[in-house]
Amino acid sequence: ENEETPRRPENERSFQNSSNGWVDVDRAVTRKMQLIAEAEQLKPAFMKEVDSHFTEFVNNLVAKSALLDSSSSASCSEKELHKAKTLRAPPEHGKIFTARRSLLDELFEVSHIRTIYHMFIALLIVFILSTLLVDFIDEGRLVLGFDLLVFVFGKFPVVFCTWLCMFCATVFVPYNLFVWWAQGYRSSSRRVFHSLFYGILFQTAGLGFGPTYIAVSYALPPASRFIVILEQVRLVMKAHSFIRENVPRVLSSVKDKSSTVPIPRISQYLYFLFAPTLIYRDNYPRNPTIRWGYVATKFAQVLGSLFYAYYIFVRLCIPLFRNSSQETFNLRGLVLCIFNSILPGVLILFLVFFAFLHCWLNAFAEMLRFADRMFYKDWWNSTSYANYYRTWNVVVHDWLYYYAYRDFLWFFGKKFKAAAMLSVFTVSAAVHEYVLSICFGYFYPVLFFLFMCFGMLFNFILNDRRKGPIWNVIMWTSLFLGQGVIICLYSQEWYARRYCPLDNPTFLDYLKPRSWSCHMKM
Repeated sequence: ENEETPRRPENERSFQNSSNGWVDVDRAVTRKMQLIAEAEQLKPAFMKEVDSHFTEFVNNLVAKSALLDSSSSASCSEKELHKAKTLRAPPEHGKIFTARRSLLDELFEVSHIRTIYHMFIALLIVFILSTLLVDFIDEGRLVLGFDLLVFVFGKFPVVFCTWLCMFCATVFVPYNLFVWWAQGYRSSSRRVFHSLFYGILFQTAGLGFGPTYIAVSYALPPASRFIVILEQVRLVMKAHSFIRENVPRVLSSVKDKSSTVPIPRISQYLYFLFAPTLIYRDNYPRNPTIRWGYVATKFAQVLGSLFYAYYIFVRLCIPLFRNSSQETFNLRGLVLCIFNSILPGVLILFLVFFAFLHCWLNAFAEMLRFADRMFYKDWWNSTSYANYYRTWNVVVHDWLYYYAYRDFLWFFGKKFKAAAMLSVFTVSAAVHEYVLSICFGYFYPVLFFLFMCFGMLFNFILNDRRKGPIWNVIMWTSLFLGQGVIICLYSQEWYARRYCPLDNPTFLDYLKPRSWSCHMKM
C-alpha cells in the first residue's frame, strides 16, 4: 500500500484523514453494500406505490380520452349532432367501466390501515366477552343463544320464495317485452302501446305491489323485510337500466335504416342482473380467474359483521331503549338519547358500508369475474356533502346521476340544474323512507326530513368549494349527529309501538308517532 500511495489519483486522496491516514476502503465498500441491500428491500414497496398511482393515472386518462373520443365522434357530422339532440344519450356517453380494485383492498395492504381493521376486531371481542360475562353473572351459566338474530331473520322460506318469484319475473317479463317491442317497432304502433302498458303494469303491480303485500301480510320480521324490499328496489332499478340503455339503440338503428335490430342476448341480461352494478352494458371488463379464497373471506366478513351488529344492539341499543316508554317524551330525554345513540349509530354505519359495499359486492364481483370494483370512493376524506353523496355509494349514485339527474336535464333543459338536483334528492329520500317504513312497520319520516332539509341545506353550504381539514371535521360531526338522531328516534318509536298498542287503530294512528304520547309502567 505504501508503494502504491504515490500513484493514487488526486480524487482518491479525499479519503485521507488528518488523524489516522487513509480511510479503510473495505469499510467504505461494506457500507456501500449495506446501503444497496437496504435499497433493494425498499424497492418492492416503492414500486408497488408507484404502480398503484400510475395505474390510477392511466385509468383516469383512458376514461377522459374515451369521453373525448365519444364527444368528438358525436360532433363529427350534422346528422350525428341532430341524432344527439333528438335521442337520449347513447350508452357510450354514460359510465365507462374499467378494471380497478376496491379502495379498501388497496389500503389494507398498508400495515397502518390494517391495524385499524384489527382494532375493530378487538372491539368485537370486547363486546363478546362483555355479553358472556354479564350473562354468566346474571344466569349463572354461559348463554350462547342468538335470539335476536333468529327473530329478525325469521320466516326465511317465505323470503326465499318471494325473492325467487321476483327474480324470475324480472328475468322474463322486461326482456320479452323489450324483444317483442324491438322486433315490431317498425311495423306496428300497437306493439309500442302494449309493451309500454304491460311494462308499467309489471313495474307497479308485479315488482311494486306484490313484494310489499307479502312483506306486510305475512308479518315478516325486520331483516327479512329488508331483504325483500331491497331486492325489490334493486330489480326495479336493474329493469329500468336495461330498458333505458337499449331503447335508444333500437331507435337509432331504425333511424339509420339498419337491417338488424340490436337486441342483447338473454345471457347478457342475466349476467347484468347478478353483476354488482345498476348500469347495463352488453359487456363488462372481466378478470381472467376467480379467487375462491377471496370469495370465502368476504362472505366470512359479512357473517362477522352480522354478529358485530348483533352485539352492538344487545350491548348498546336494547338496554338504552327497552325502558324508554317509562319516561315521558321531553327535550332533555331526547337530547340524552341522541348523544347516547351516536356510538352505536356510527358503528352500524361503518358495518353497513364494510359488509355490503365492500364485502358483499366484492364477493359477487369476484364470482362473476367483474373487474370494475369501484363501488365506493374515499368518502371519509370528504370536505363537502356534495362529495360525500358522490363517493359513499357509487353504485346507486351512478344510477341516480344518469337516469334521474341527466335524463331530467335532457327532458327539461340544462337551465334547470337546481330542479334536477331537487328531484334526485326527493326520489332518493322517498325510496329510503319507503324502505324503512315497510321494514319497521310504521311511518316515521325522520330520514326523509333529514334528507330533504338538512341534506339539501348541507349540500349547498358544504359544497365542493369547501376545502381544508376543518370542513372534514364539520362533515363528520354532522354525520355523527345524524346517525344518533336516526337510531334514537326510530328505536323509540319501535318500542313505543310494542309497549303501547292500540286496539282499533285508524289510518291516522299509523302516521302519528306513538313515542310522543306513549307512557306506561313496566
